[in-house]
Amino acid sequence: MDTMRDRFAPVMSRLLDEDPRVAVVLAEIGVDAFKDAMRAHPDRVINVGIREQLLVGAGAGLALAGLRPVVHTFASFLVERPFEQIKLDFGHQGVGGVLVSAAASFDWPEGGFTHMAPGDVGVLDTLDGWAVHVPGHPDEAEVLLRHAVGPGAGAAPADDKAYVRLSTQSNAAPMPVDGRRFLTVREGRGGVVVAVGPLLDHVLAATEGLDVTVLYATTVRPFDGDALRRAVGAGTADVVLVEPYLAGTSTAAANDALVDVPHRVLGLGVGRAELRRYGRQDEHLRAHGLDPASLRARVTGFLA
Repeated sequence: MDTMRDRFAPVMSRLLDEDPRVAVVLAEIGVDAFKDAMRAHPDRVINVGIREQLLVGAGAGLALAGLRPVVHTFASFLVERPFEQIKLDFGHQGVGGVLVSAAASFDWPEGGFTHMAPGDVGVLDTLDGWAVHVPGHPDEAEVLLRHAVGPGAGAAPADDKAYVRLSTQSNAAPMPVDGRRFLTVREGRGGVVVAVGPLLDHVLAATEGLDVTVLYATTVRPFDGDALRRAVGAGTADVVLVEPYLAGTSTAAANDALVDVPHRVLGLGVGRAELRRYGRQDEHLRAHGLDPASLRARVTGFLA
């Protein structure tokens, strides 16, 4: 099966052909996959080289010129390094665009901490108006990319400013995501577990046989508080958030959604401590307690 990033270039190449307002800005990473698109659309596929601040600034400049920029590189180089440009060039200037990352929290452990970005969603949370999409399968990535870019020339995009977080981690099968709602995957009465993006399969394995509701979230900003409130129902609520980035990133959003309901929230995700050995992706998942066995122990301990 191809990865989400394998799907990115073909989808964007088709969008470049279909929609004259779409532009792609790259910073060396991923350029080979866009060679044909660069020949077909030399004015709308731009490689700025290894200049991440310029990457974001150029994207915002294209937006000011009336285009719909899609800006792509590794998450740590896209969100963390040029954060001031995101804040000012897009936010302060009031223009929209789509940031598409790769490498996620620890997809390429051999690259070390410079190529990891468990705090990316939390960083964007400090800014106003950014939609955040976290697909869990390449098919979902295509749907959410198209949703973020928008419906075509002359129509407003679904999200003015959007971040699409691609990962090599993937669930076995896609879900019918729409860029807005949480999906109910399993129903129960003993608590609610929200599984984000590529952690759904791990959460389903971890909660097998437990009397809990499992919600699947691929669009985490705006946070679907209505779905969480419906899942909680009447009375007190126990909620577990399982996110593939920094633990607790969405805890405040869940608390806000349940402000009128007595509740407890447990935020699970990537820990703050840096793991200083490269290891493999599965070893990082275990070390952060995101494998099925660790998740089951943590969920059952909390609900008990």
